[in-house]
Amino acid sequence: MKVPMIGICRHRLTTDGQGVTTLVAFHGCPLRCKYCLNAQCLRADGVWRQMTVEKILDEVAVDDLYFKATNGGITFGGGEPLLRADEIADFCMRRPMEWRIYIETSLNVERRAIETVAPYIDHYYIDVKDMNPDVYRRYTSRDNSRVIENLHWLADHTALEKVTIRLPHIPDYNAQADTAKSRQQLEAMGFRHFDSFEYIVQ
Repeated sequence: MKVPMIGICRHRLTTDGQGVTTLVAFHGCPLRCKYCLNAQCLRADGVWRQMTVEKILDEVAVDDLYFKATNGGITFGGGEPLLRADEIADFCMRRPMEWRIYIETSLNVERRAIETVAPYIDHYYIDVKDMNPDVYRRYTSRDNSRVIENLHWLADHTALEKVTIRLPHIPDYNAQADTAKSRQQLEAMGFRHFDSFEYIVQ
């Protein structure tokens, strides 16, 4: 089965993972963020290539020595990579075990998707946007109840040093006080690693 991709980006150094990583970015996302960084993941004409898991593996394997030498590996992104959880799990079962696996996700997916990939993920980068349901809905046009439920599941089933929570200040949608409150809620769940930053709106 072929899956739609928006790109494969090689030779990323200490970006969303240790060592040298390759970003494998899938087409498709459940969110409609107002300042989407990868808007091509939502467009019908935004598909770069259609690829099988075998072809993806063949393409990224060219950097096998870099991954092994630097403790690097693959970062799955998008779009929302967990919409392709079965393909990610298939990839992970086939890849050299020395490759580390990272994932960038909003967690706004069905629980089954997280359970499918959880055995293989070395680190999660989770963009929660904002924990306030009103802020989240205004910015993404979606509900965040599933995100919160999935965060609780991760807190109960994953070593928390494997999770980095991204908490952006989003101009016109939240304030520093909102991000501080979101952090308090997440710390109450047990999360300790945060990436706080501000969106630059062009």
